Amino acid sequence: MRDMSTPTSSSTDTLASGRNSRYIFVTGGVSSSLGKGIVSASLAKLLQARGYSVTIQKLDPYINVDPGTLNPYEHGECYVTVDGAETDLDLGHYERFLNVQTTQANNITTGRIYQSVIDKERRGEYLGKTVQIIPHITDEIKRCVQILGSKKDYDFVITEIGGTVGDIESLPYIEAVRQMKWESPEDTLVVHLTLVPYLSAAGELKTKPTQHSVKQLLEFGVQADILVCRTEHPLPANVRTKLARFCNVGTDAVIESIDADSIYDVPLLMQEEKFDEVVLRKLGMDAADTSANLHEWRDFLSRYKNPKRSVKVGLVGKYVELKDSYKSIAEALDHAGAKLETSIDLDWIHSEQLTSDNVSARLSGLDAILVAPGFGSRGIDGKLLAVEHARTTGTPFFGICLGMQCAVVEFARNALHLDEAHSAEIKEYTPHPVIDMMAEQKSITNMGGTMRLGEYPCALQAGSKAHAAYGAADLVDERHRHRYEFNSTYRNQFEEAGMIATGINPDNDLVEIVEIPSHPYFVASQFHPEYASTVLNPHPLFVSFVEAAMVRSASQDVAANSAQG
Repeated sequence: MRDMSTPTSSSTDTLASGRNSRYIFVTGGVSSSLGKGIVSASLAKLLQARGYSVTIQKLDPYINVDPGTLNPYEHGECYVTVDGAETDLDLGHYERFLNVQTTQANNITTGRIYQSVIDKERRGEYLGKTVQIIPHITDEIKRCVQILGSKKDYDFVITEIGGTVGDIESLPYIEAVRQMKWESPEDTLVVHLTLVPYLSAAGELKTKPTQHSVKQLLEFGVQADILVCRTEHPLPANVRTKLARFCNVGTDAVIESIDADSIYDVPLLMQEEKFDEVVLRKLGMDAADTSANLHEWRDFLSRYKNPKRSVKVGLVGKYVELKDSYKSIAEALDHAGAKLETSIDLDWIHSEQLTSDNVSARLSGLDAILVAPGFGSRGIDGKLLAVEHARTTGTPFFGICLGMQCAVVEFARNALHLDEAHSAEIKEYTPHPVIDMMAEQKSITNMGGTMRLGEYPCALQAGSKAHAAYGAADLVDERHRHRYEFNSTYRNQFEEAGMIATGINPDNDLVEIVEIPSHPYFVASQFHPEYASTVLNPHPLFVSFVEAAMVRSASQDVAANSAQG
């Protein structure tokens, strides 16, 4: 990364002159789900590729303190940072694009804002004043936005504001943006992502929704500096000119964001639109001083789009109707596949639909099986059947969190013959709680207080598949999000029967990874490796899992050819 302490141009064009971070806000209009997170991450990638240090944060307008207690059907997966924050899934995009870890400071919710303000009021910090939206709530929002920049670690702080302009919930955030832009206009920029729909009956693109969205933003005192326009069709010059004229921006600040084949295409498409150059120019910086080096990104994209082979992986979970519930897992598989020049044909399998009558037929065509994480009893029987199928047929298996716990329960029942073995989460009074809560956790009643969250160390057993996957590293750090653990009382029984604990937390002796060495590939982790996988650094366990699937696929092809011959 370029050393920002050594200016490459005049001091006014660098952050070495003592100026604070530049702040870029990304708002959305017309419709939700336009891709503010991807646009934010793409802009950050382009600036990072120019040598700048960049971070992204997400402001979520809902009143939940964090997404940790939200059903995945509400907002997709809950992403966990290294410091244990339960955050919005967009932070996963930020990390995967930038290859830089995020923390609690990168995700702020209305619930946290109000909780902080109320706590301060109770402590008497407002000296008896009436606590109001302005200035107290907006000041707290601005404080949270500027925490990352105040450390002077970043040249740019990009802040994505969740929801759509006009939502009641997001009004304090828009007001905070207005104040920051008024207080420091030279360091603050507003990007407005909007929709330019195509009406097939009329055969033309319509700019009116964008005009109204920008007008509504203006009513709140905020002028968008750049428009990013989601569209299904290219924006002709006359449409760009019309948008620029009616929305008070330059024509060069009307950025086309056309539908892409993959989210990983977006940074390159944004570069073609000179998005990063416009941003730098509007912030008083000379874009000619730097150029974006996206060589590694293009190399990844080439391998991703031009695979030499394909494997079929079954993802068994109970939230598969909303694929964002397993977003990080799906992306981690793609990262591993690209590294190995292999396409991942992902078969989404609802665990509730697996029965003893159909499991063999449903799973027999797969090259590998991944049992996904989750909480609660719904769909657990189907996951146990999937584990049993993988274990008894030699199909490569990877279990994550609850998937690992299912592997333990299935092995206890069918290999140790502990017929009533279960997780204490699912069956509280099981006679064989092979998965249980640690004793010190049982007295905690606050939901979330019993969770093991964030990054913890894991010591790997030499000679194990996990040890090999990590490049023979003896100690690794991985992120957790779970309440129940492998019950070490049963560990000797498991290891005598052939399931080995190959990853152990060195601080408290908790089991982190289990394997069956006699199986072609049977690995399960209590932690969540998917959170750490990025475009440029695919997670080693996913890479080894896909490699096992490739071996299985190749052997199946040989067997099929032999049968035909």
